[in-house]
Amino acid sequence: MERQAVLRAREAFLSGRTRTLEFRLQQLQALLTMITEKEAEISTALKQDMNRSQYDTPLLELISIENEIKLAIEKLAEWAAPRPVEKNLLTISDEVYIQPEPLGVVLIIGAWNYPWALTLLPLVGAIAAGNAAVVKPSELSEYSSLLLRALLPRYLDKDLYPVVTGGASETQELLRQRFDHVFYTGSSSVGRLVMEAAARHLTPVTLELGGKSPCYIDRNCNIRTACRRITWGKFVNCGQTCIAPDYILCEPSVQGQVVDRIRRTLLEFYGADPKCSPDYGRIINQRHFSRILSLMEGYTPVVGGQSDASQCYIAPTVLKDVPPHSRLMQEEIFGPLLPIVTVSDMDDAIRFINEREKPLALYIFCSDKKAVRRMMEETTSGGVTVNDVMMHYTLSSLPFGGVGHSGIGRYHGRHSFDQLSHQRACLVRTLGMESVNLARYPPQDRRRARRARMALRQMSMLRISLCFTEYSPLTLKCCYGNSFVLFFC
Repeated sequence: MERQAVLRAREAFLSGRTRTLEFRLQQLQALLTMITEKEAEISTALKQDMNRSQYDTPLLELISIENEIKLAIEKLAEWAAPRPVEKNLLTISDEVYIQPEPLGVVLIIGAWNYPWALTLLPLVGAIAAGNAAVVKPSELSEYSSLLLRALLPRYLDKDLYPVVTGGASETQELLRQRFDHVFYTGSSSVGRLVMEAAARHLTPVTLELGGKSPCYIDRNCNIRTACRRITWGKFVNCGQTCIAPDYILCEPSVQGQVVDRIRRTLLEFYGADPKCSPDYGRIINQRHFSRILSLMEGYTPVVGGQSDASQCYIAPTVLKDVPPHSRLMQEEIFGPLLPIVTVSDMDDAIRFINEREKPLALYIFCSDKKAVRRMMEETTSGGVTVNDVMMHYTLSSLPFGGVGHSGIGRYHGRHSFDQLSHQRACLVRTLGMESVNLARYPPQDRRRARRARMALRQMSMLRISLCFTEYSPLTLKCCYGNSFVLFFC
């Protein structure tokens, strides 16, 4: 089944129908129609998958998909147009440009924590770039996966954009097939397997992974506001967000205040018992529930800590004075546990961050612009947000992706289009002005080679950014002097 889906997608792509912008726009519009018409069904599926509030689904997933599609529809002609580039004296009369082209057939492996956004946002880029795409939603978000399989063929070309469901064996079978690009969102451990499988076919990959995203709170910032924003970002979707703050770094003198403010904010957000709150979700399954609970072993929570296996419920939990080398600090938490690690100052925080793998996101809460700039300059991460969390993800103009251990590649907006396009280098010239080429033809001698070197050095200093159509050697001599004529003598 998996192989047949790939073969059909390849055959459909080779038919050439994705080449026209009209076809791509029609498919994008159909995808937008699907999201708007089926919002209620999508919300119901997510409620069944992870107890997601019906009000959160549009805010966390559907609106971003709609905005991404609308942007692609509006900008597609501009994105797909030839992009003129600078010329030199050798190419001044040529047509020189970069032409974005479809890659071919793309495999999109989605994630379960935001199963619609993290599957359909890459699909928007694939469609806009003129590719076929085999869509593999995560089997862990079962209801969403089955709904996507039912809906997508009703709205999109079913040969170009097939949906393949199933578990690890189906994914492994897909990865044995040859694709022109693989776009994977998920854990670093599976990302390694995806990259290894893609390497067998020399297939390029985009890996949207995760990691431990640090959150530094400066002692002089507005801690009340900082903790409100951190609490929302950490515990929305029950902590199952790849760019959620994974842990807090702060000085010992403000740790108690941070804990108290988070406790008060949780009471405001979810009430005295978050288990009864319609706004608080659940862990995706029993395996992840047990994994998260095991991370808490040996610690006494200062906030939360309650759990209920029958509902895969873990309360919003805060742990303080967590040792830097504990198991809790070695792997991505991906759940509603928030450890606090104390540092002596910003220098210590920077050192702590740089001793670990490069994170997908970095959050800095600080009112001193100079200190913020220093922390940004002396650390690295996929993205950074200052005095808030996760908001850089919401901008299509910013590339979203990791660095090093947290991912390869980027997407959102035009970045998705470029990531899933081949940037073809194009130079078009006539068969005229053959005398221009004499210097590169044999036989060569010392005199001609010396003049050629002189001219090439001068040309490297002259960048022609305008798209000239035709210039004669006489005109060029007037503009640039004898060096141009010497080169061709």
